[in-house]
Amino acid sequence: MSTSRVSRLVLPIGKRDHVRGPSDAAITLVEYGDYECPHCGRAYPAVKAIQEQLGDKLRFVFRNFPLAQLHPHAELAAETAEAAAAQGKFWEMHGALFEHQRALELEDLVGYATQLGLDAKRIIHDLERRVHRARVEEDFISGARSGVNGTPTFFINGVRFDGDWNTELAAALKKLRG
Repeated sequence: MSTSRVSRLVLPIGKRDHVRGPSDAAITLVEYGDYECPHCGRAYPAVKAIQEQLGDKLRFVFRNFPLAQLHPHAELAAETAEAAAAQGKFWEMHGALFEHQRALELEDLVGYATQLGLDAKRIIHDLERRVHRARVEEDFISGARSGVNGTPTFFINGVRFDGDWNTELAAALKKLRG
């Protein structure tokens, strides 16, 4: 007899999260992602398209899951996104990182911060002192406890989506929309 084990989101969505969409949306999509992961880079425009299609019926949450052994710039990029969040521009930095994921050296990250109108000196300070490292680690640990073992990993309404995100995620979400 075959038994399947459903993985559920361990850390509930809360004030600490980066959220787009209403809290009472019918569908909540959580992504654990890595800014240097090529698969996450391909998922980025797909998720944007899903957000546009579903509008207020979707709440999207992004959590950091940097695979540092595979992607040497992933942790610093995640910390940069968190440093931008501290200045009120998480989503803008999130987009810049995915749109330029082949250029994630410190100079590049500071350049994106400058382009976004952030306090670049504060970004450098935060990165040099690893101010947001604990926040990134918290995301990573919550993902691991929720069954995340690669990126991108998606959860729909708290349950891990195990289908092919590239071909099946949008269809699964549309079914929930009704």
